[in-house]
Amino acid sequence: MSPTPKIALTIAGSDPSGGAGIQADLKTFSALGVYGAAAITSLTAQNTREVRAIHDAPPEFVAHELDTVFEDLAVDATKIGMLSSSALIRVVAARLRQHRARNIVVDPVMVAKSGAKLLADEAVDALRRELVPLAAVLTPNLPEAAVLLDTDEASVLREPERACERLVTLGAKSVVLKGGHSGGEHSDDLWFDGQRFVRLHASRTPSQNTHGTGCTFSAAIAAGLARGEAPLAAVEAAKRYVSAAIAGSASWRLGHGHGPVDHFHALWSTEKLA
Repeated sequence: MSPTPKIALTIAGSDPSGGAGIQADLKTFSALGVYGAAAITSLTAQNTREVRAIHDAPPEFVAHELDTVFEDLAVDATKIGMLSSSALIRVVAARLRQHRARNIVVDPVMVAKSGAKLLADEAVDALRRELVPLAAVLTPNLPEAAVLLDTDEASVLREPERACERLVTLGAKSVVLKGGHSGGEHSDDLWFDGQRFVRLHASRTPSQNTHGTGCTFSAAIAAGLARGEAPLAAVEAAKRYVSAAIAGSASWRLGHGHGPVDHFHALWSTEKLA
Protein backbone atom coordinates (compact mmCIF):
# COMPACT_ATOMS: atom_id res chain seq x y z
CA MET A 1 0.00 0.00 0.00
CA SER A 2 1.64 3.24 -1.16
CA PRO A 3 1.83 6.31 1.10
CA THR A 4 -0.35 9.33 0.37
CA PRO A 5 1.54 11.59 -2.05
CA LYS A 6 2.41 15.19 -1.43
CA ILE A 7 0.23 17.75 -3.21
CA ALA A 8 1.28 20.59 -5.49
CA LEU A 9 -1.17 23.10 -6.95
CA THR A 10 -0.63 24.96 -10.21
CA ILE A 11 -2.46 28.23 -10.85
CA ALA A 12 -1.93 29.01 -14.52
CA GLY A 13 -3.28 29.11 -18.05
CA SER A 14 -4.14 26.16 -20.25
CA ASP A 15 -2.14 25.17 -23.34
CA PRO A 16 -4.19 22.88 -25.60
CA SER A 17 -1.05 21.73 -27.42
CA GLY A 18 0.18 20.26 -24.12
CA GLY A 19 3.66 21.73 -23.95
CA ALA A 20 3.26 24.60 -21.49
CA GLY A 21 0.92 25.93 -18.82
CA ILE A 22 -1.31 23.70 -16.76
CA GLN A 23 -0.61 20.70 -18.96
CA ALA A 24 3.16 20.96 -18.56
CA ASP A 25 2.82 21.55 -14.82
CA LEU A 26 0.68 18.47 -14.23
CA LYS A 27 3.03 16.32 -16.29
CA THR A 28 5.96 17.61 -14.26
CA PHE A 29 4.25 16.97 -10.93
CA SER A 30 3.39 13.42 -12.00
CA ALA A 31 6.88 12.71 -13.32
CA LEU A 32 8.36 13.84 -10.00
CA GLY A 33 6.03 11.81 -7.82
CA VAL A 34 3.72 14.57 -6.60
CA TYR A 35 -0.08 14.70 -6.85
CA GLY A 36 -1.10 17.63 -9.01
CA ALA A 37 -4.10 19.93 -8.57
CA ALA A 38 -4.87 22.80 -10.95
CA ALA A 39 -6.77 26.09 -11.03
CA ILE A 40 -7.09 27.42 -14.58
CA THR A 41 -6.80 31.20 -14.93
CA SER A 42 -6.95 31.51 -18.72
CA LEU A 43 -7.80 29.44 -21.75
CA THR A 44 -5.39 29.93 -24.62
CA ALA A 45 -5.66 28.82 -28.22
CA GLN A 46 -2.03 28.04 -28.95
CA ASN A 47 0.32 25.50 -30.44
CA THR A 48 4.07 25.22 -30.97
CA ARG A 49 4.02 28.19 -33.37
CA GLU A 50 1.63 30.80 -32.00
CA VAL A 51 -0.84 32.00 -29.40
CA ARG A 52 -3.95 32.76 -31.43
CA ALA A 53 -6.40 33.77 -28.70
CA ILE A 54 -6.67 34.16 -24.93
CA HIS A 55 -9.85 33.92 -22.86
CA ASP A 56 -9.45 34.82 -19.17
CA ALA A 57 -11.54 33.13 -16.53
CA PRO A 58 -13.60 35.59 -14.44
CA PRO A 59 -11.66 36.46 -11.27
CA GLU A 60 -14.57 35.40 -9.08
CA PHE A 61 -14.54 31.96 -10.71
CA VAL A 62 -10.80 31.60 -10.07
CA ALA A 63 -11.50 32.50 -6.44
CA HIS A 64 -14.01 29.63 -6.27
CA GLU A 65 -11.46 27.26 -7.83
CA LEU A 66 -8.90 28.13 -5.19
CA ASP A 67 -11.37 27.97 -2.32
CA THR A 68 -12.56 24.50 -3.29
CA VAL A 69 -9.00 23.19 -3.59
CA PHE A 70 -7.63 24.68 -0.37
CA GLU A 71 -10.73 23.80 1.66
CA ASP A 72 -10.40 20.14 0.72
CA LEU A 73 -6.75 19.35 -0.06
CA ALA A 74 -3.68 19.86 2.12
CA VAL A 75 -1.62 21.69 -0.50
CA ASP A 76 2.11 21.37 0.19
CA ALA A 77 3.32 23.79 -2.50
CA THR A 78 1.80 26.16 -5.05
CA LYS A 79 3.18 27.21 -8.42
CA ILE A 80 1.83 30.38 -10.06
CA GLY A 81 2.12 30.80 -13.81
CA MET A 82 0.09 32.87 -16.26
CA LEU A 83 -2.04 35.59 -14.66
CA SER A 84 -2.79 37.98 -17.48
CA SER A 85 -4.51 40.85 -15.64
CA SER A 86 -4.24 42.83 -12.42
CA ALA A 87 -7.72 41.60 -11.41
CA LEU A 88 -6.60 37.96 -11.61
CA ILE A 89 -3.37 38.74 -9.78
CA ARG A 90 -5.20 40.47 -6.93
CA VAL A 91 -7.74 37.70 -6.42
CA VAL A 92 -5.10 34.96 -6.49
CA ALA A 93 -2.88 36.83 -4.04
CA ALA A 94 -5.81 37.44 -1.71
CA ARG A 95 -6.84 33.79 -1.72
CA LEU A 96 -3.28 32.57 -1.15
CA ARG A 97 -3.00 34.84 1.87
CA GLN A 98 -6.45 33.81 3.13
CA HIS A 99 -5.64 30.10 2.91
CA ARG A 100 -2.11 30.60 4.25
CA ALA A 101 -0.57 28.92 1.26
CA ARG A 102 3.07 27.94 1.68
CA ASN A 103 6.00 27.08 -0.54
CA ILE A 104 4.83 29.42 -3.31
CA VAL A 105 6.80 29.48 -6.57
CA VAL A 106 6.09 32.52 -8.74
CA ASP A 107 6.90 32.24 -12.44
CA PRO A 108 6.27 35.79 -13.76
CA VAL A 109 4.96 34.69 -17.14
CA MET A 110 4.90 37.65 -19.53
CA VAL A 111 5.65 36.43 -23.06
CA ALA A 112 5.08 33.06 -24.74
CA LYS A 113 7.87 31.26 -26.61
CA SER A 114 6.17 32.39 -29.82
CA GLY A 115 6.53 36.03 -28.74
CA ALA A 116 2.88 36.60 -27.82
CA LYS A 117 2.25 38.83 -24.79
CA LEU A 118 0.63 36.97 -21.89
CA LEU A 119 0.60 39.78 -19.32
CA ALA A 120 -1.10 43.15 -19.71
CA ASP A 121 1.16 46.16 -19.21
CA GLU A 122 -1.13 47.46 -16.47
CA ALA A 123 -0.67 44.25 -14.51
CA VAL A 124 3.09 44.52 -13.99
CA ASP A 125 2.78 46.69 -10.89
CA ALA A 126 0.20 44.32 -9.38
CA LEU A 127 2.58 41.44 -10.01
CA ARG A 128 5.37 43.30 -8.21
CA ARG A 129 3.23 44.35 -5.26
CA GLU A 130 0.87 41.41 -4.79
CA LEU A 131 2.64 38.24 -5.90
CA VAL A 132 6.39 38.74 -5.65
CA PRO A 133 6.25 39.23 -1.85
CA LEU A 134 4.50 35.85 -1.53
CA ALA A 135 7.24 33.96 -3.37
CA ALA A 136 9.42 31.43 -1.64
CA VAL A 137 11.11 31.20 -5.04
CA LEU A 138 10.77 33.71 -7.90
CA THR A 139 11.83 32.43 -11.34
CA PRO A 140 12.19 35.25 -13.90
CA ASN A 141 14.13 34.99 -17.13
CA LEU A 142 16.22 37.95 -18.28
CA PRO A 143 13.38 39.85 -20.06
CA GLU A 144 10.99 39.28 -17.14
CA ALA A 145 13.55 40.44 -14.59
CA ALA A 146 14.11 43.59 -16.64
CA VAL A 147 10.38 44.35 -16.65
CA LEU A 148 10.00 43.71 -12.93
CA LEU A 149 12.94 46.02 -12.21
CA ASP A 150 11.90 48.63 -14.77
CA THR A 151 15.24 48.43 -16.55
CA ASP A 152 16.66 46.91 -19.73
CA GLU A 153 17.89 43.38 -20.40
CA ALA A 154 21.44 44.55 -21.02
CA SER A 155 21.63 45.90 -17.46
CA VAL A 156 20.36 42.63 -16.00
CA LEU A 157 22.81 40.61 -18.10
CA ARG A 158 25.68 42.94 -17.16
CA GLU A 159 24.98 42.86 -13.40
CA PRO A 160 22.95 39.71 -12.62
CA GLU A 161 23.91 39.75 -8.94
CA ARG A 162 22.61 43.28 -8.56
CA ALA A 163 19.39 42.28 -10.35
CA CYS A 164 18.89 39.36 -7.94
CA GLU A 165 19.47 41.63 -4.95
CA ARG A 166 16.86 44.08 -6.21
CA LEU A 167 14.33 41.29 -6.86
CA VAL A 168 14.74 39.99 -3.31
CA THR A 169 14.25 43.55 -2.09
CA LEU A 170 10.82 43.44 -3.75
CA GLY A 171 9.89 40.77 -1.22
CA ALA A 172 10.74 37.37 -2.70
CA LYS A 173 12.51 35.07 -0.24
CA SER A 174 14.75 33.77 -3.01
CA VAL A 175 15.15 34.25 -6.74
CA VAL A 176 16.44 32.18 -9.64
CA LEU A 177 17.50 34.40 -12.52
CA LYS A 178 17.28 32.10 -15.53
CA GLY A 179 19.98 32.35 -18.16
CA GLY A 180 18.28 30.72 -21.11
CA HIS A 181 18.02 34.03 -22.99
CA SER A 182 21.69 34.90 -22.56
CA GLY A 183 22.90 32.80 -25.51
CA GLY A 184 26.20 30.95 -25.78
CA GLU A 185 27.20 27.35 -25.11
CA HIS A 186 25.94 27.38 -21.54
CA SER A 187 22.58 28.09 -19.94
CA ASP A 188 23.53 29.06 -16.40
CA ASP A 189 21.07 30.30 -13.78
CA LEU A 190 21.83 32.40 -10.71
CA TRP A 191 20.17 31.71 -7.35
CA PHE A 192 20.09 34.19 -4.46
CA ASP A 193 18.31 34.06 -1.11
CA GLY A 194 19.39 37.39 0.33
CA GLN A 195 22.58 35.93 1.78
CA ARG A 196 24.46 33.91 -0.81
CA PHE A 197 24.68 33.46 -4.55
CA VAL A 198 24.85 30.05 -6.22
CA ARG A 199 25.49 29.70 -9.94
CA LEU A 200 23.74 26.72 -11.49
CA HIS A 201 25.68 25.47 -14.49
CA ALA A 202 24.28 23.58 -17.48
CA SER A 203 25.42 23.01 -21.03
CA ARG A 204 23.01 24.29 -23.64
CA THR A 205 21.39 21.45 -25.60
CA PRO A 206 20.92 22.39 -29.27
CA SER A 207 17.18 21.87 -29.70
CA GLN A 208 14.13 23.52 -31.21
CA ASN A 209 12.03 21.84 -28.53
CA THR A 210 11.98 24.33 -25.67
CA HIS A 211 8.26 25.14 -25.47
CA GLY A 212 7.18 25.28 -21.84
CA THR A 213 10.62 25.11 -20.24
CA GLY A 214 9.85 27.98 -17.85
CA CYS A 215 6.58 26.39 -16.76
CA THR A 216 8.29 23.04 -16.34
CA PHE A 217 11.15 24.49 -14.31
CA SER A 218 8.91 26.33 -11.85
CA ALA A 219 6.61 23.31 -11.53
CA ALA A 220 9.60 21.10 -10.79
CA ILE A 221 10.71 23.50 -8.04
CA ALA A 222 7.21 23.37 -6.54
CA ALA A 223 7.30 19.56 -6.64
CA GLY A 224 10.58 19.58 -4.74
CA LEU A 225 9.25 22.01 -2.13
CA ALA A 226 6.12 19.88 -1.74
CA ARG A 227 8.32 16.88 -0.99
CA GLY A 228 10.08 18.83 1.74
CA GLU A 229 13.26 19.84 -0.06
CA ALA A 230 14.98 23.10 0.88
CA PRO A 231 14.59 25.84 -1.75
CA LEU A 232 18.12 25.57 -3.15
CA ALA A 233 17.94 21.77 -3.32
CA ALA A 234 14.57 22.00 -5.09
CA VAL A 235 15.99 24.51 -7.59
CA GLU A 236 19.07 22.38 -8.29
CA ALA A 237 16.95 19.26 -8.83
CA ALA A 238 14.58 21.21 -11.09
CA LYS A 239 17.52 22.43 -13.16
CA ARG A 240 18.70 18.85 -13.69
CA TYR A 241 15.18 17.71 -14.55
CA VAL A 242 14.60 20.42 -17.18
CA SER A 243 18.02 19.89 -18.75
CA ALA A 244 17.29 16.19 -19.10
CA ALA A 245 13.79 16.92 -20.45
CA ILE A 246 15.22 19.19 -23.15
CA ALA A 247 17.85 16.62 -24.09
CA GLY A 248 15.24 13.86 -24.12
CA SER A 249 13.09 15.61 -26.74
CA ALA A 250 15.91 17.00 -28.90
CA SER A 251 15.13 14.61 -31.75
CA TRP A 252 11.33 14.90 -31.51
CA ARG A 253 9.29 16.39 -34.31
CA LEU A 254 6.07 17.36 -32.56
CA GLY A 255 4.50 20.35 -34.28
CA HIS A 256 6.11 22.85 -36.63
CA GLY A 257 7.51 25.40 -34.18
CA HIS A 258 9.10 25.20 -30.74
CA GLY A 259 8.12 21.70 -29.68
CA PRO A 260 7.64 20.45 -26.11
CA VAL A 261 10.22 18.91 -23.83
CA ASP A 262 10.13 15.29 -22.68
CA HIS A 263 8.56 15.49 -19.23
CA PHE A 264 8.68 11.72 -18.87
CA HIS A 265 12.25 11.16 -20.05
CA ALA A 266 12.98 9.00 -17.00
CA LEU A 267 9.82 6.92 -17.47
CA TRP A 268 9.43 6.41 -21.23
CA SER A 269 11.79 3.95 -22.83
CA THR A 270 12.74 3.94 -26.51
CA GLU A 271 10.81 0.69 -26.91
CA LYS A 272 7.61 2.27 -25.58
CA LEU A 273 7.88 5.12 -28.08
CA ALA A 274 8.60 2.87 -31.07
